[in-house]
Amino acid sequence: MKVVGIYGSPRKGGNSDLLLEKALEGARQAGAEIDTIRPSELEMTGCLECGGCDDTGECILDDEMESVYPVLEEADVILFATPIFFYGFPAQAKALIDRSQALWSKRMLKKSGKELRRYDSGKGYLLAVGATKGKNLFEGVELTAKYFFDALDMSYEGGLFYRGIESKGAIERHPTALKEAFDLGRKVVVG
Repeated sequence: MKVVGIYGSPRKGGNSDLLLEKALEGARQAGAEIDTIRPSELEMTGCLECGGCDDTGECILDDEMESVYPVLEEADVILFATPIFFYGFPAQAKALIDRSQALWSKRMLKKSGKELRRYDSGKGYLLAVGATKGKNLFEGVELTAKYFFDALDMSYEGGLFYRGIESKGAIERHPTALKEAFDLGRKVVVG
């Protein structure tokens, strides 16, 4: 089984990174092959909405996102970790999500009708951390994640969400978060 972790934060070693590392540790210990993507380190542009992928399922832009498409397509499970920026994903993570329009186009070329209700490529999970305690804090990223995974032909399986976590490393002081992340990583492999 191949598990891919996406580091959505532009800040290395932050709270969402720590959660993802624990989840990947759990998956690795359960026997998964691990790969990672860090959008903030990719030389890529956002989607241009040019329609170039509509007929082929292939993005016409030539940048480092080209190396990401096969990693996304080969994943059985994706664990996407992110901090909350203005109730959404950071710009770098959102650019990766938007560039997945090509994979949506590819899915639409391969499937139609009732087939689109079935997810054949795996499962996606979201790990999100936000500084505020707002009731709607995770609604934006959760909806975006759901449609990102849909574009990848993956079901969205929910995830872990932590409010009131702000300073770098604060997640380590949360009483259960790191254990829950490790357990989630294990669970996605062994069931």
